[in-house]
Amino acid sequence: MFLVLSDGTTFAGRRLGAEGDAIGEVVFNTGMTGYQEILTDPSYAGQLVTLTYPLIGNYGINLDDFQSDRLQPVGLIVREACKNPSNWRSNMTLDELMRERGLVGIQGLDTRALTRHIRSAGVTMGILTSNPDSAASKLKEAHAYDDEDFVYKVTTRAPYAWGREGREAVDLPSESLPHKVVALDCGLKHNILRRLAALGVRTIVLPATSTADEVMAWSPDGILLSPGPGDPARLAPVIETVKNLLGERPILGICLGNQLLCRALGGETYKLKFGHRGSNHPVKDLLDGSVTITSQNHGYAVNPESLVGTGAEVTQINLNDGTVEGLRHVAHRAMSIQYHPEAAPGPWDSRKYFNQFVDMLK
Repeated sequence: MFLVLSDGTTFAGRRLGAEGDAIGEVVFNTGMTGYQEILTDPSYAGQLVTLTYPLIGNYGINLDDFQSDRLQPVGLIVREACKNPSNWRSNMTLDELMRERGLVGIQGLDTRALTRHIRSAGVTMGILTSNPDSAASKLKEAHAYDDEDFVYKVTTRAPYAWGREGREAVDLPSESLPHKVVALDCGLKHNILRRLAALGVRTIVLPATSTADEVMAWSPDGILLSPGPGDPARLAPVIETVKNLLGERPILGICLGNQLLCRALGGETYKLKFGHRGSNHPVKDLLDGSVTITSQNHGYAVNPESLVGTGAEVTQINLNDGTVEGLRHVAHRAMSIQYHPEAAPGPWDSRKYFNQFVDMLK
């Protein structure tokens, strides 16, 4: 089994998971744990995910930590996949899950060397294949990651609700929850919905293709712009929806939602060289001076200079590279953060921003 990058760099290893080839953008995540949540995070759609920690799968796969209903990356790259996990919640091995769900992977290669290559050259397309001689032609024929609209592939096809007991039909009698929020599903993780439910919010989840009128038809107390994969600049219809919702209700944007809010306000976004993917990114809140350790997964960022004159204010910055990690627009009652406050995986430091959003609903 081989990983071949678009520049011809080749890594040899052993097959992990399902048979077949897989083509996608090669990225890396530095988290030591959370592989199950990573594999079910819709923001990884279209990507070959490299996990930098050398042993993956040592606590197995359980039935509780899935963040969506399917495996989202096109492939997985690890140094070593554990064959004998040890944890009381474990139901199967990582390899068994990947075979069952049809996910192609590779193990046994030098993930440190691969990560250093990506950090130097930037993210790139790659292919997992047992036939490296045909890799170059297959990569040439494949669509580039930046040319795909992955949000429309991962969004829900029909509305559904989420309350204290989890997913439910939208026409069920509502629980006695004090608030109702409509979420535009660009790649929702279940833990976002769980955190909102724990704070007394029933969330109505709508497809990313929904219009502002369709959102407001639910008479929400607030609006959530979810995380998701791909380039926000390609999502003109979603941006138009967000633009038409500005000022109608309090808005919270998370990850891609931060970028969508930026573009709806007239700002611009750009692609990072190798993105932020991991569970230990330090972020400073410029409003209260606090620093939180955050879980992140994104390849694009907000251009702060493009926000001049829009009324938007940068509220948080990444202490590693100074990129924008949060925005607010007081007049529109909108706030957003570039990372994942729901974690899964990652620290719980930034859960307070869910509380701030719920306070806005009141």
